[in-house]
Amino acid sequence: MSDSPEALSVIAARVGAALRARGETVAVTESSAGGLVSAALLAIPGASAYFLGGAVVYSRRAGRGLLGLTAEDMVGLRGETEPYAQLVAGKARDIHRASWGIAESGAAGPVGSPYGDPAGRVCLAVVGAFVALETVMTGETDRAMNMDLFARHLLALFERTLNPPAT
Repeated sequence: MSDSPEALSVIAARVGAALRARGETVAVTESSAGGLVSAALLAIPGASAYFLGGAVVYSRRAGRGLLGLTAEDMVGLRGETEPYAQLVAGKARDIHRASWGIAESGAAGPVGSPYGDPAGRVCLAVVGAFVALETVMTGETDRAMNMDLFARHLLALFERTLNPPAT
């Protein structure tokens, strides 16, 4: 299994504090995490200062209805890829006029995706002043565990993007 970030609530608290300190906002698109990222960010008191909205986009219909995805947007793309995660993170950011859009798209399990991706694989994207993309393989087939891990990995990537190491 890949290294697991800290508890979701711990990462979310630091992300929320960083966004408040910077006067920035976020919008979230989730798929296999099922809303856990949004819930973690919203559980922090004062979330209205930085959280503008989120959507669980679990189907093409949801993508059209919640993000306005078109057939043209999807040319050459499929879900569960870094370019797709970047697209939907950008759409969320633009729709909500947020500083940042973050997204995940993966296969929580217990079996792989219709695209042939194994359970436990997720693609992550952060779109804002910088773009950060990452693919994580948890090595797990447990659905609930992967949902939690996907959410933690997305918030950990967002935190690293907000607070890059000093060089």
